[in-house]
Amino acid sequence: MIELEGVPELVDPVMVAAFEGWNDAGDAASTAVGHLEREWKGEVFAALDAEDYYDFQVNRPQVWLDGGVRKVTWPTTRLSVVRVESADGKGRQRDLVLVRGIEPSMRWRSFCNEILGFAHELGVELVVVMGALLGDTPHTRPVPVSGVTSDPDLARTMQLEESRYEGPTGIVGILQEACTHAGVPAASLWAAVPHYVSQPPNPKATLALLNRLEDLLEVRIPMGELPEDARAWQLGVDQLAAEDSEVAEYVQSLEEARDTAELPEASGEAIAKEFERYLRRRSGSARPPKPTGDPPRTESPDDSEDPDD
Repeated sequence: MIELEGVPELVDPVMVAAFEGWNDAGDAASTAVGHLEREWKGEVFAALDAEDYYDFQVNRPQVWLDGGVRKVTWPTTRLSVVRVESADGKGRQRDLVLVRGIEPSMRWRSFCNEILGFAHELGVELVVVMGALLGDTPHTRPVPVSGVTSDPDLARTMQLEESRYEGPTGIVGILQEACTHAGVPAASLWAAVPHYVSQPPNPKATLALLNRLEDLLEVRIPMGELPEDARAWQLGVDQLAAEDSEVAEYVQSLEEARDTAELPEASGEAIAKEFERYLRRRSGSARPPKPTGDPPRTESPDDSEDPDD
């Protein structure tokens, strides 16, 4: 039985999760949840027993000093709760249950059941799992972010794609499937990270995920320094690409392919959607919109966590 002492009754709670590892190219997804924790000052109320799910030779514990006292932090998955304001300007609030951890090394079904136990106990109405994969996408264009679900009704009501992926999967796919079997509405958001600059961090991909989450949940997310970090990241990659003619030529070919594929998206509906997002954010924080782009396509090994998963 899960004991949740000290956790108040939640308002329209949504669970938002991300896991470091195979599903987290550029650390974009786990950084996004970490950003939410920091900006909304989330306090951890529960942690899974690391002994049950992690191989400590793969994910090693960290030793640190606290006032001269030696302590150990074990790799695990932690849950926190934050209360946020809706983006409609009417002062309505809802709660987010943030789940941040590392992809488990073992006992995935038990791991998902434990997460779902918290979801049921807290009355979670929707689970959103964020991930990032490597793709053939240029760093100079908006980061493609796709939203998918196995629930046809949820796909219609939230304008998501229905899952069609077949192949190897990671904890994001397994958790989403576990939610479906348990009758908990679930979706996943995927950002495509350029495979030629895959090392973390990738603030541009993190920002794109948060923008899409903001639209999906109709909440107002404080972005802090992320927009500036994203611009600085792109300028840095621009400089690196300019120093290598082969890389610059490759990036140009990706740009041409992307721009050609996106021509149909330059529609009145797409422009109207961006303008609506701008107005929502301006009313709350005067922050300009950051487009999220279209579903990524990739042939990299990380495609096993294709947005259709």
